[in-house]
Amino acid sequence: MKYLCLAYYDPAEFAAMSPADMKALVSQCPPKDAQLKATGRLRLSASLGEPSTAIRLQPRSGKTQRIDGPFTEAKELVGGFFIIEAANPDEAVKAASLHPAATLGESAGWRIDMHPIGFFEQYEGKA
Repeated sequence: MKYLCLAYYDPAEFAAMSPADMKALVSQCPPKDAQLKATGRLRLSASLGEPSTAIRLQPRSGKTQRIDGPFTEAKELVGGFFIIEAANPDEAVKAASLHPAATLGESAGWRIDMHPIGFFEQYEGKA
């Protein structure tokens, strides 16, 4: 089974960190990422752009409405996501627990929400 893992952060808490604390936190991420990759369960990993570059699409009166970000009403934001594959939920939690957002960054409001994926199709193509 595959799991979509959403890595959240609290922008206010992150911004309140001193530059030294932020640097110390971020410097711990690459080894944690390497541990997650070494499990062989990671299928995809990505970080998201700044909230000011986000675009929301929603249906309104039978048409698609575009709203440009940022969406400041959100206290927590998704900063990245990854997909892991595991035989069962416990195995998935064990692998996802290696991600920096699950082990570091408590002071920045980091956390991960995991969602089982019921349908997954990968597309290869040119944009």
